[in-house]
Amino acid sequence: MRIVFKTDYMQDIRPWKDGFQLSLYMLLLALAVVAPFLLDTFYIGELTNVLIWAIAGLGLMVLTGHTGQASLGHAAFLAFGCYANIILIEQGIPFLIAFPVAGILTGIVGAVIAIPALRLHGVYLAIFTLALSILTDDLIVLSEPLTGGVAGKYAPPVGVFGLQIDRWGTPDLFYWLTLAVVVLVTLGYINLLRTPLGRSFIAVRDSEVSAQAMGVDIARTKTVSFGVSCMVTGWAGALMGLYAVAFNNETFSVVISIQLLMMIVIGGLGSIHGAFFGAVVIGFLPQFLSISKEYVGAVFGGGSVAIPGLEFGIFGMILILFILFEPMGIYGRWLKIRTYFELFPFYRKDMFKRQKSYLKTERLR
Repeated sequence: MRIVFKTDYMQDIRPWKDGFQLSLYMLLLALAVVAPFLLDTFYIGELTNVLIWAIAGLGLMVLTGHTGQASLGHAAFLAFGCYANIILIEQGIPFLIAFPVAGILTGIVGAVIAIPALRLHGVYLAIFTLALSILTDDLIVLSEPLTGGVAGKYAPPVGVFGLQIDRWGTPDLFYWLTLAVVVLVTLGYINLLRTPLGRSFIAVRDSEVSAQAMGVDIARTKTVSFGVSCMVTGWAGALMGLYAVAFNNETFSVVISIQLLMMIVIGGLGSIHGAFFGAVVIGFLPQFLSISKEYVGAVFGGGSVAIPGLEFGIFGMILILFILFEPMGIYGRWLKIRTYFELFPFYRKDMFKRQKSYLKTERLR
């Protein structure tokens, strides 16, 4: 049985529980840094894709996981961040300026959209954001002088501190650039949740009536949450455009929005770790299925058979299984395993048993 004795107020302020947990995070970061020396180019590209999905998951987690506002339209903000970044670079603005500005512009647009959108609740908010994602496809085509329309745009190599970074030409440098963004966004997210604003997000998610009784401005909190969520999502979209190199209106379809929501549910709603666990699933599942089909074809004879919709079918099945048997997601399951070993032999199954009844305060109208 492992117990942490707190002897300093700083132990309540710092983001890690103890030195052991910090050492695990530092070890994980060290492995991520040296990954390009251990893996080949293909797997470095796949790992980069996972990191980009993790940033997008963190963006949606702010809104859905920690503020309780469902969104099916974040593909629109991925697209906005992607196009804003490339357009700014084409105007001669350096990447180190264009990239953060693209995210900030996406956040501003998201906050403006949130003013009327967050008057809606539950499924109506989800429908509104879904319609926004569908409408973005048409807006990209109609804004052909800026976006290139159906033909799309091409992402040029970007310069960072004198280095030319290209997805195909220098995959290692592009991976390290993405990793740096992931680390900065994650550290910012951790510190945001420890601020009064971050605690307001969680209060609104748990009970709007109780949050207002404690002096939380519900409308302001939701709007800021939507803006921060869109800003982080915009940065993910900017990296996604550089990763894809060539993109158009079909790149950021409504399917991306659904995948994002499913990703954070599978990973674990309301946790930063959940965004990363979900990104691993959504990033590596297509490659796992591809390798599995080739293996099955080699064992049983015949070539690899393409089955339309197999990826989304399996992903949907995984989501259903998690909703039925593990609603806390992958991170929730890991918490149970960790708690088992920390409290052994005093662990009991009922510690994580879902309650039969609970107090539910009605949302504000």
